[in-house]
Amino acid sequence: MGIGFGMIARKLLFALSPFAATLASCGNAATGEKGAGEKAADPSLSVETLAQFDEPWAMAFDPGTGTLFVTERPGKLRLRTPEGKLGEVSGVPKVAYGGQGGLGDIAFAPGQTGTKLDRRVLYLSWAEQGTGDTRGAAVGKADLVCSPALACRLEGLKVIWRQDPKVSGQGHYSHRLAFSPDGKYLFVASGERQKFTPAQDLGSNLGKVVRLLPDGTPAPGNPFAEKGAPGNQIWSYGHRNILGLAFDRQGRLWDLEHGPKGGDELNLVEPGKNYGWPLVSDGDHYDGRAIPRNATRPDLAQPAISWNPVIAPGDFIFYTGSLFAAWKDQAIIAGMVYPGLVRVKIDGAKATEEQRYPLPKRIREIRQGPDGALWLLEDGKEDNSGHLLRITPGKTAN
Repeated sequence: MGIGFGMIARKLLFALSPFAATLASCGNAATGEKGAGEKAADPSLSVETLAQFDEPWAMAFDPGTGTLFVTERPGKLRLRTPEGKLGEVSGVPKVAYGGQGGLGDIAFAPGQTGTKLDRRVLYLSWAEQGTGDTRGAAVGKADLVCSPALACRLEGLKVIWRQDPKVSGQGHYSHRLAFSPDGKYLFVASGERQKFTPAQDLGSNLGKVVRLLPDGTPAPGNPFAEKGAPGNQIWSYGHRNILGLAFDRQGRLWDLEHGPKGGDELNLVEPGKNYGWPLVSDGDHYDGRAIPRNATRPDLAQPAISWNPVIAPGDFIFYTGSLFAAWKDQAIIAGMVYPGLVRVKIDGAKATEEQRYPLPKRIREIRQGPDGALWLLEDGKEDNSGHLLRITPGKTAN
């Protein structure tokens, strides 16, 4: 298993209108993951397949060298150099693999721009085993040592944050990472672990966005600092399962989260605000029971946009490049139930969907490359999916 060594280079240009894709939506109450059938790629996109991975979940470009690092959920960390050479990183923590759990997000500490890929400070998130049948997300910090370049290792790995408490189940870890634009703060998305009520409990960090210093200690000035640990970590609460966390050009934090049966949300995340879960949602429970809609509680933070039926987002970015000039400053979302990209325009605290771009497989992850191209990871196992894709404008692009 792992990377299919040897670079694949194939162009996929299929003639299918983005509006002709039939959306399939089915829910899995045990994991919250959702499936979709295969669609052809949008003709306005040129899709190049560069490598293949086993259940890839996240990726990050080293800011100095452009080397790409990819997490695989079963517990491996891979790398791809700008020349297309593939390697592996040793010293990765043991993960609680199963359900939605495993190796999660990856981020480089801000300000590392040297041209030598060595002694980078790297952050990872993962699901870890607790006592008995309990699990929880963890975030760790380590030095990345790369000598030789294709045989990197992690040294001095230290856990700096954990979900509290650890609970049973294997879903809704979230564990997305985002550094503030000034590099002073690390934001961590903490899912409610399919337990519903902890999202409203300020004595738990489940169902929250937390704001930390880079060493993992609670950031001073957090809105509930007086409550002591873990409430002093909390930036916002009332979240379900956040799978995207990103800052826009104005320095504002946004999250993208899965709803239940309907009600996926893009939210402007502001300190101290309650985002409503499980009190409200624009979706319903998987068993059909109704949930009061967001609009019934104007005292709670309202989503910038919600989707019903769901798109099942994998992650998102705010595009800042020049290859897709018309997309600048817009949110580009990786879709899974809708297999492809969803482009969303931001207007203040509100958002509007602009266009959809179908792709053949579920898309788990999206990043903007150093060249302004979109880099995507398909969701799935190596035997039939898990490709690394590079997206540039196609012949029919506007």
